[in-house]
Amino acid sequence: MQKMAFDLEIRDAANLEIINAYLYYEEQQLGLGDRFINILERHFEKISIHPEHYQIKRKPYREAVLSKFPFVIIYQFTNSKIVVFSVFNTHQNPVKKP
Repeated sequence: MQKMAFDLEIRDAANLEIINAYLYYEEQQLGLGDRFINILERHFEKISIHPEHYQIKRKPYREAVLSKFPFVIIYQFTNSKIVVFSVFNTHQNPVKKP
């Protein structure tokens, strides 16, 4: 039996981070931005099915580390939905982490 997926809301700030990362990776190598998006979407899918799988780093926020890219997805899980607040580049100063 497959678990039911929760609704996933991506905040505007996180969307902007995703767009900027995509554009940066596409400038580096054609198709790399698409690869980033594909990996990100797979993580979003995992989060929506198993939101409690990832650790709480700073209450009430959980962090999912992306494979192959230096990013973490910072989100909050409530009983009814998942809210993504940031797709944070870990090469940035950690003080900037939301």
